[in-house]
Amino acid sequence: MTDTGGTRHVALGVLIAATVALLAVQFGLNQPLLTPYAPQGMISFQLAATAESSQIILDSWRTVGHGWVVASLLTGLLLVVVYTTMLVRLTDYLMRDRPGVREQKEGRWVKRLFIGAGLASTVENLALMNNLNPPTDSMSLTATMMTLASYTGLLLGAAGLFLIRASRRHPLVPSGTSEP
Repeated sequence: MTDTGGTRHVALGVLIAATVALLAVQFGLNQPLLTPYAPQGMISFQLAATAESSQIILDSWRTVGHGWVVASLLTGLLLVVVYTTMLVRLTDYLMRDRPGVREQKEGRWVKRLFIGAGLASTVENLALMNNLNPPTDSMSLTATMMTLASYTGLLLGAAGLFLIRASRRHPLVPSGTSEP
């Protein structure tokens, strides 16, 4: 019995739904973390490049408790696994009708960017967990650099996927003919 792609299509749909659901959970967990010292909540903590900045943010979260922070970081780790898997599967799905060597090579690069972004985000989450008590400059800077690497990988991967899908399989003007 051969798979006609239906099973893979359903699996991709489940991964997309799980990604959206986990993003909604992350958004909900981030709401109590919005303070004047962390106007973007967890993102402010991710980008706090020094121990001093991290400590100020953590102090501003004392009223809500560090349980929200830990829950957000743990959910974030699960989200990384799900969205990385989803993006790799989405790339495979969108590459299914791109048989060209160049397109396949570009598709592999896109998947590597998504996997690299997922790895960077995992390291970032682990650095943030290690930075809860007490924050250090090295963990704060590591988290910031990994956050930036993750966002960069996701943006470049999405752009690459868009370019692959937008490229034509055949030239607009067949070779051997001239334009009028």
